[in-house]
Amino acid sequence: MNSLEITRRRLLQAGGLVMVSSLLPLSFDALAAAPAGRPASPPPDCVDSFIALSADGQVTAFNGHVDLGTGVKTALSQLVADELDVDLAAVTMILGDTRRTPNQGPTIASATIQVTSIPLRQAAAQVRQHLLQLAARAFNLPESRLATENGYVFERANRARRLSYGELARGQDLHLPLDTTAPLKTADQSRYVGRPVARVDIPAKVTGGLSYVHDVRVPGMLHGRVIRPPYAGADSSAPLGKALVAVDAASIAHLPGIVKLVVINDFIGVVAEREEQAIAAMNQLQVTWRDWQGLPDLAAGLHDTLVAHPKQDRMLQDDAEIEQIISALPTPVNADYLWPFHLHASIGPSCAVADVRSGQAEIWSGSQNPHDLRKDIAKLLDLTEEQVHIQRLDASGCYGRNGADDVCADAALLSQAVGKPVRVQLMREQENGWEPKGTAQLIRVRGGLDAAGQVAAYDFKTCYPSNNAVTLALVLSGKVANQADVQQMGDRTAIPQYRYPHMRVVAQDAAPIVRASWMRGVSALPNVFAHESWIDELAYLADDDPIAYRLRYLDDPRALTLIEALKKQADWRPGRAHRHPAPASQEWVSGRGFAYARYFHSKFPGFGAAWAAWVCDLMVSRRTGQIKVKKVFVAHDCGRIVNPAGVRHQVHGNVIQSTSRALKEFATFDGAGTTSLEWGGYPILRFDELPEVDVQLLDNPDQPPMGAGESASVPSAAAIGNALFDALGVRLREVPFTPERILQALTSAH
Repeated sequence: MNSLEITRRRLLQAGGLVMVSSLLPLSFDALAAAPAGRPASPPPDCVDSFIALSADGQVTAFNGHVDLGTGVKTALSQLVADELDVDLAAVTMILGDTRRTPNQGPTIASATIQVTSIPLRQAAAQVRQHLLQLAARAFNLPESRLATENGYVFERANRARRLSYGELARGQDLHLPLDTTAPLKTADQSRYVGRPVARVDIPAKVTGGLSYVHDVRVPGMLHGRVIRPPYAGADSSAPLGKALVAVDAASIAHLPGIVKLVVINDFIGVVAEREEQAIAAMNQLQVTWRDWQGLPDLAAGLHDTLVAHPKQDRMLQDDAEIEQIISALPTPVNADYLWPFHLHASIGPSCAVADVRSGQAEIWSGSQNPHDLRKDIAKLLDLTEEQVHIQRLDASGCYGRNGADDVCADAALLSQAVGKPVRVQLMREQENGWEPKGTAQLIRVRGGLDAAGQVAAYDFKTCYPSNNAVTLALVLSGKVANQADVQQMGDRTAIPQYRYPHMRVVAQDAAPIVRASWMRGVSALPNVFAHESWIDELAYLADDDPIAYRLRYLDDPRALTLIEALKKQADWRPGRAHRHPAPASQEWVSGRGFAYARYFHSKFPGFGAAWAAWVCDLMVSRRTGQIKVKKVFVAHDCGRIVNPAGVRHQVHGNVIQSTSRALKEFATFDGAGTTSLEWGGYPILRFDELPEVDVQLLDNPDQPPMGAGESASVPSAAAIGNALFDALGVRLREVPFTPERILQALTSAH
């Protein structure tokens, strides 16, 4: 634990400090005087960036985002090391710790490198410039005669005349407002950025060091388990907060090791001396709940449910005369595209440890939203935010909001109830059942071709029924009413990148049907499934090559460069939209599909993550409907590449996960909630089913770096669907592409 306890106070006590931040509201005296274990925390909405250099030359850098396995801890370290001119090993990154890092919002939308790294780089560059100024005074030389390298400032004409950063920092107590105009290193000045670097988080993971929140152990720790209402994953329509009828404490009175049964409104938990004792109590506790079976039929009736679900239209683009043009189309192409509810399917259930005593709450968490979680924990425990400290560690998988925040609140309530540290790990059925799902989505497209085979109009509506999935214990304990909190997130990449002559694009905001929040490729992946399937269909009707047809409507130079590079990479041979099908007697048939996308985050004008395009080669059995994705070619442009090895890993991860989602994954429900509660009910891609992945990274060192955590997943479902059409001659418009749906489509086509 001690290795994680890097605080501002300890850095000050190391013997000197150079610090740069933006509007830091506390003086260094206040920081140094903060009680041990309770370092003062500046208001999280005031700090933009924070860099510290200790007297021994070690650099500590702080960022409010977290590393979800994307390698950003390594990439941020590379950026800092380059801007400061220090060895990479001298940089320690602290991520997502609510007392040590600025509040830069949740780690979503591939924004860490693109957005939150900028003030960090500016701060590092400014510290380096200030060290040059200190050295110039010490040497009585102009700054122009000095340079920096490996943590030293030296005289250009006499490299032996030098001072270390630590020597310059010693005795200094400097507070500098962030200079957003500080010049940043260019590509040719970089030592680490642009070069593959081994991830700094891997050694602890492979040697048994403390990395995962599941491995946290603290003195005197007890073990807890929670008992949820029987409406797994239901949302505002369920009677959460008013569901409990009775709890029979006597039903577990005979069990050994029970410390306390905690009942707070609908929140029920047990605390025991050992974990297996808590599990036994959870399983044997007799609880009576109100009966509720209020969910619609989401198995057979998902499409009709989404059609009938109340929506609020939000116009994103509305070109004049589109209705008249659509009504007069000689070749209309209207289609509905359906996306299912998905689980995050974290490989291990979420876990947390909480120690709530003496008006303080220490939470060890795997959250991707530590600063937002701190607000929820404070509200839950009737504390101020300053009394809550979230220490963020690695979790067992995420890429969206899983059960990590919920289990932190569970542990906090149980720890507060017993006055001792409590560890809570969700059971698999609790994780699957209650994690906020990646929401189902319905996309309805109208449009078609003119007489010349050109796209005449495109009318696109996307329904995204989701919410902010408030931390569950707040609702169960009665702190927050169980009501819908609609998220306006369905418009990511809703406007296609193609320059169609007439377009109307509508995001249909809707309340959740089940508990749902964000997941990798938030709304962009389903939206692009519709965009890229539809234009592929039109290319076939226009009797043109699928890529050539798209290029008629694409004017983004980087997109054009990317696609041309992919064509060479995959040896794409231009031809008709659909090759001649294999003989009817041939069981296994092959197909090739293309899709392109750039992931746009709607909340920030002009904000977009990387460009990505796929060529997918697959085989499919006409007899069984089984699909084998053989190879995926991916071209990827995320601007200046910070760590090529890290980006390549991200592309591979995106391909594997999104292929699994497109082929296999969908959550199931009955009237009371989620029924896909274990791996048998929610299969994912197996190792022997993984495709070969061929990645081409297009480096643009003179362009800003962009996020790579989601972009390569966005073209996935469309590329696979288009390859299926190429192989079978039938179009599938609903994910996942299961064998049953393949056979049904083939039967319907005949």
